[in-house]
Amino acid sequence: MKVFTFLLLAAAALGADFAPIVEVDTQFLFGAMENGKPVLAEKAVKRLRGDETFRLYSLTAALGEAKAGKPESAGEPCPDVSVVPLTPKPPDGVIAIGGQWNALPRVPKAVGTKQPVYVAAVKAFLESRGLHNPAVKIEQILRIDLDGDGEEEVLISATNYFSKDGRVPNASSAGSYSCVIERRVVKGEVRTRLIEGEFYPKAKTFNAPSRYQVAAVLDVDGDGAMEVIVASNYYEGGATTIYRCGAGKIIELLSVACGA
Repeated sequence: MKVFTFLLLAAAALGADFAPIVEVDTQFLFGAMENGKPVLAEKAVKRLRGDETFRLYSLTAALGEAKAGKPESAGEPCPDVSVVPLTPKPPDGVIAIGGQWNALPRVPKAVGTKQPVYVAAVKAFLESRGLHNPAVKIEQILRIDLDGDGEEEVLISATNYFSKDGRVPNASSAGSYSCVIERRVVKGEVRTRLIEGEFYPKAKTFNAPSRYQVAAVLDVDGDGAMEVIVASNYYEGGATTIYRCGAGKIIELLSVACGA
């Protein structure tokens, strides 16, 4: 009976893992993961004491640990967003996770953005979204085994707003777009799926389009599978969103945003 009770308590303790997640640059709190499920920021912040230890990650490396300070409001223009001060705060840090597991079990590999197979794939995908003869501009290609099954998936970030200085304009020209897509093999066939993005077959005025790019690929809940973290920005703000990209469907887990 004692052994059985001990096993129950141990299982409960393991299942009770509460892992807050913070964006390093802004120190914004996404929320947390607990038992494989997301906990929204407004609930997660109530459980933070201000002395937690976080593990820090960039896109391709673990960067050690940081101590958290007491959470506080980000203030205007985003008073409902919580800030969790981190010390230290490395300049190349992207995501801080309060879990005790290695959140980077496999490292994304950047590959060339001019490869014909990916240019053709992006063009076909953009055409499927209503863009006629799109001007393909790939900014990032990453290869990573998301599921840990030995099969690499491909994450592609592509953006073309036809701006001369590379900035995101406050209006979108006809044929412009920005997206992050995933390519994976399903039952022997390569499938392309949208993770996040915007497409403009026709021009729009003052619609504040966003640029999307993969910021990190991490196992945010300790289950061995890796989530895709997409950062977006527009001319007055931005957002970062964590997606679970299973073979069946793509699910948004947590997101944090701030802008005017």
